[in-house]
Amino acid sequence: MTSSQISVSRRTLLGAAAGAGALAAAGGVSFVSSPAQAAAAKAGKPMAGALRYKVGDLEITALLDGYLDVTPELVIGYEAEEGQRLRDTAMIEGEALRIPVNAYLVNAGDRLILVDSGTSDALGPTMGRLPDALAAAGVTPDQVDAILITHMHPDHLFGVVDGDGNKVFKNAELILPEVDNAFWFDDAAMNSAPEQFKPFFVGARRAADAYKGSQTLISGDKEVLPGIRPMPLPGHTPGHTGYLFDSNGETLVIAADIVHMAAYQFSRPDWGIGFDIDPAQAVSTRKKFLDQASADKLFFAGAHIPFPGMGRVAKDGEGYRFVAASWPYAY
Repeated sequence: MTSSQISVSRRTLLGAAAGAGALAAAGGVSFVSSPAQAAAAKAGKPMAGALRYKVGDLEITALLDGYLDVTPELVIGYEAEEGQRLRDTAMIEGEALRIPVNAYLVNAGDRLILVDSGTSDALGPTMGRLPDALAAAGVTPDQVDAILITHMHPDHLFGVVDGDGNKVFKNAELILPEVDNAFWFDDAAMNSAPEQFKPFFVGARRAADAYKGSQTLISGDKEVLPGIRPMPLPGHTPGHTGYLFDSNGETLVIAADIVHMAAYQFSRPDWGIGFDIDPAQAVSTRKKFLDQASADKLFFAGAHIPFPGMGRVAKDGEGYRFVAASWPYAY
């Protein structure tokens, strides 16, 4: 009998318990609790986040770069009473939402593709853990063949370089949405941006320029690599792009920042975040995507949906409800 043929029933469990009791009564077994003799020091830090799924013939590994805390003043359209209700529903204490920053590694058999690259040291001590997550997945940066960037914000692009501006992924082609690249290299856009956002422009240029000799700009929705097509999702940034992976009859869309705040935006897709460059377009794009995803039962992943960020969405009244993917026990 194989392990997959073994079933555990109430009768099995009761029988096992009765047998254990009989052995103990007969003096054959002693069930005495005692402290473990091999104590280990506490690690003092979280484990690296890496979790693998199968989509067709692809292996998709969710990688956690870290987290950010989002407070109400960053939420466009926020209503205090509704925000409190949604946090209560999600059992969130306090006003801040803790959102992850996810990236995804795709093993296509003949190439390793990274979708987004985390932050490096750009956004503080709770971020920049992608290298540990890659190591936990058994991959070194030199093995990555291509990096698909969804948009050029710090938490998606800046991890392609180290603190000195050197390439982290020495053998990788950097693939960027052309519209986004044009925006971040536009001096007029940088000069008119609020002061706190100008470092975003400087950092985006620095990261992209490091890969000038191994860089491809893409536009539209034509296949960029075998089985991979971009999906324009503008609004959050002008060239904000998802990627659709199609393999052996199964699909996954890595939809990047279509949702930032799961506790809010599935119920209230009309709420945005202060990093949206075109808030109205971001709302329109989000609603259109969630409508399509719910109608088609689309399997998708989000950069800021609770790790590993993969699942489906269902219509729920005037809003939506996220249904997380089952834990990948085995495949």
